[in-house]
Amino acid sequence: MTTVREATYGVLRNLGLTKIFGNPGSSELPFLKDMPEGFEYILALHERSAAGMALGYALGRNEAAFVNLHSIASAGNGLSAIIDAYQSRVPLVLTTGQQDRRQILAEPFLVSRAVEVVRPYVKWAYEPLRPEDVPAAIARGYHLAMQPPRGPVFISIPMDDWNKPCDPVTARKVTGTMFADPAALDEVVHAIDSSKKLALIVGAQIEEDGGWKEAIALAERMNVDVYDEPIASRWAFPRSHRLFRGGLLPAQKPLADQLSAYDTVVVLGAPVFLYYAFVPGNAIAPNTKLFQITNSVNDAAAALAGKSIVGNIAQAARYLAERAKPAQRNVTPREPAPEPKPEHPMTTAYLFHTLNKLLPPDAIIAEECPSSKGDLDRYIRLDQPGSFYSVRTGILGFGVPAAVGLQIAHPKRRVVCAVGDGSLQYSVQALWSAAQQKAPVMFVVICNGNYSALKGFRDFTKVGKNVPGIDIPGIDAVKIAEGYGLKAREVDRPEDLEQVLKCAFAANEPYLISVNVQPGGQKTMGMDQSVNPPNYG
Repeated sequence: MTTVREATYGVLRNLGLTKIFGNPGSSELPFLKDMPEGFEYILALHERSAAGMALGYALGRNEAAFVNLHSIASAGNGLSAIIDAYQSRVPLVLTTGQQDRRQILAEPFLVSRAVEVVRPYVKWAYEPLRPEDVPAAIARGYHLAMQPPRGPVFISIPMDDWNKPCDPVTARKVTGTMFADPAALDEVVHAIDSSKKLALIVGAQIEEDGGWKEAIALAERMNVDVYDEPIASRWAFPRSHRLFRGGLLPAQKPLADQLSAYDTVVVLGAPVFLYYAFVPGNAIAPNTKLFQITNSVNDAAAALAGKSIVGNIAQAARYLAERAKPAQRNVTPREPAPEPKPEHPMTTAYLFHTLNKLLPPDAIIAEECPSSKGDLDRYIRLDQPGSFYSVRTGILGFGVPAAVGLQIAHPKRRVVCAVGDGSLQYSVQALWSAAQQKAPVMFVVICNGNYSALKGFRDFTKVGKNVPGIDIPGIDAVKIAEGYGLKAREVDRPEDLEQVLKCAFAANEPYLISVNVQPGGQKTMGMDQSVNPPNYG
């Protein structure tokens, strides 16, 4: 016989959950006291940053991460990161403290109803009925989090449970790979072999299922045009590959028009489709066959067009590549992005063009710069797996903590966080955690003094110019970063940019560069990128 606390730490150790991301409160102290050897507590100054760093760490390792937050505060301060994890399918095991069981009925101070609050945004939310159920609930939560489609789970634990008696719990092994129906894949093979004009759409699930090499092999065997899914949260295909054509537009009519020349479209590891601006039209041209291969039953059920096949993406891509006939289709090379001029104020095109020249081949980009995303996509060329992560929800505050978590997961790779000056403020406290962890993230703050993406959407939807709250003057990102313990520089002129970037890359510590750029940005997220689409504005 042992205690609930001892049994829980045993389960966490067996599952490899030895890093605890958190911001503690009174109801968590009985769990955190005298932490066993081999465990590390990674402190954040805000629950959004704690869960956000865990999210980045889980993405970087392609494994679940453990989060311990404070009582009801987790459901408020941390909820945006929980939603990010749910929508981006990131496996997190989230725990919070609850008041002492002996007085919950009396509604005491800090009593929590967090289970009900977070339930729509987690795969499983639970408060164990008995103290001795806590370790087994955490083990169950881990296995649920890791099953595709992956996602966060949530367990609320009364603070008096930890010292109660409990039998040791052994964390079982549970496999999660499900193979797609071969008969359904054979139909895709037949369509591929019969196609005269074929497109392959790649999505984040390729990386979730470890299918990077399989997706490339499939594309090269079919000699096919390859597009990113709309508003890609991960890059699942090499950016400089001869078959890569850029991203799809996040609205129905423009996207369908982009693909209208193809008689067959295979969507590998993505929804059909993620939209942003409402431009009515068909999801796909009427004469185009569409096949979706996804590891998510939810995405399969929600697709607006085509036939959906559920199964492991790497296995499905390998199956198709082994059976589809090699093709000699005509492919049109992607037009290179024009070399930007060194204007003053700088353009974001010039910023990312210059950054791309200095990036290590194995660099990792954590992106949260909505108004500059089009230029980042055009100019950053990375060809290794696990090189790009972005927010899928549109909730601000993802980039900075995710970058810190990614850097902890990949200490030998360099993480660059491209973040807007507005986006930075939503989880700015994570800069302190970067300094404390000595995580050498390079934070590139794109400073234009306004919410440019919001301005772009305002103009795209023609709601009128008289909209308040869009300009955000008077923010000094350099002073903020220095206050949290980082080295920081401001860059105003294009001739200074390259040297400052080199200094940051040479530093083996977190570094913030605030770059003054021209106001404005794209019309709306992604609507100005890809293959010179018609003007839908």
